[in-house]
Amino acid sequence: MPRIRVHAKPGSRTEGVVLRGDGVWVVRVRPPAVDGRANERIREVIAEFLDCRRTEVTLVSGPAGRLKTFEIPRLPA
Repeated sequence: MPRIRVHAKPGSRTEGVVLRGDGVWVVRVRPPAVDGRANERIREVIAEFLDCRRTEVTLVSGPAGRLKTFEIPRLPA
């Protein structure tokens, strides 16, 4: 399964995904980084971006940091 590196931006005013030139996805979410709320919303935003189910997006490393790795079912063409 493909993996993506994500730079998390919790507590942002707007939500969305920006693909940087170095291959890192910058994901902005509104919830703060408290009790895993930001991580859960990041999963949802990635799933919406890829048009897949939230359950298909799995956090594999970095739950407490800003740099995270997610496993996903497929990458967009």
